[in-house]
Amino acid sequence: MECGPYERGQEPAQYSDIPQTQVRSVDCKQGAVRAVRYSVDGNYCITAGADKSVKLWNPNRGNLLKTYIGHGFEVLDCQGSCDNSQLVSCSMDKSIVLWDVTSGNFTRKWRGHQASVNNVKFNEESTVIISGSVDTKVKIWDTKSRSHEPVQTIEDSKDSVTSLDVSDHEILVGSGDKHVRNYDIRMGSLVSDFVGDTVSYAKFTRDGQCTLVSCIGSTIKLFDKTTGELLQEFSGHINRDYSLECSLDHTDKYVLSGSENSQVYVWDLVEGGCVAKLDHGTVGVVHSIEPHPSKGQLISGAGGSILVWEVDDLDDEKEEEVTLSSSSAYDGKPHWL
Repeated sequence: MECGPYERGQEPAQYSDIPQTQVRSVDCKQGAVRAVRYSVDGNYCITAGADKSVKLWNPNRGNLLKTYIGHGFEVLDCQGSCDNSQLVSCSMDKSIVLWDVTSGNFTRKWRGHQASVNNVKFNEESTVIISGSVDTKVKIWDTKSRSHEPVQTIEDSKDSVTSLDVSDHEILVGSGDKHVRNYDIRMGSLVSDFVGDTVSYAKFTRDGQCTLVSCIGSTIKLFDKTTGELLQEFSGHINRDYSLECSLDHTDKYVLSGSENSQVYVWDLVEGGCVAKLDHGTVGVVHSIEPHPSKGQLISGAGGSILVWEVDDLDDEKEEEVTLSSSSAYDGKPHWL
């Protein structure tokens, strides 16, 4: 499915809220960028790199604020806590690391998995961390406990855990065994759906009513969470060999996905048609994307860089923003450089 027959800059008014103006490209200097994630307030972003590092950025200025070193191999995923005081990351070295944002030191390190850890997420209150691994296990870790053992291990997947998403009371697990499993913590229930292809990414919609599932070699599918009914499919992007992330924008109006042809594809959620492509030049695979939590901005990770995209009329006024921690030096020249 090709995008509409209009040229860039002549898109219909109803699509003018798509963040398709590239305003910044940042060479992260950490090898390949494996994942990019916004902080909870959207003022900062975190990148996971092939050089074993995690980096904290101000994406609106392109400033590197802090580098976190402590993994023994490539870092595959990362996330910031709900109060912006901590980061969590996971790696091919089988570990999950909890970092103090201000000091740059790690406060906890867990090694309970038997293979690479693909995904890591905080719960809504950042009191526990959920991790998913090539060893097919999902483990839950208490951030306050001094124990090195997980508080729970989930062993339903029959192949690598490729994706995790977390709501206030649910854990959504995507797996190489072609299933998406939704665990309702409150009810103690599990709903497992066979989707027909290897799941590369699965995510709740922001309203919590649906799940968006990306499959390798297939389309992106939108399912009703309660009934399992297939509501819509999104196609046209290239996803033959790599795990690509998909998401919805902050309004749940558009579906976005990386692609193996240097593009980010944007579809209308309701109609299903492709309405825009964001061209990344010749980088190849665009594998990580992160829409801003509250405005028309998008960060994409491709090769060793992150690109910042905005809507054409997004207010460019750069006011002094609240920092990620009590440190007031973040937006000046970093003192550790």
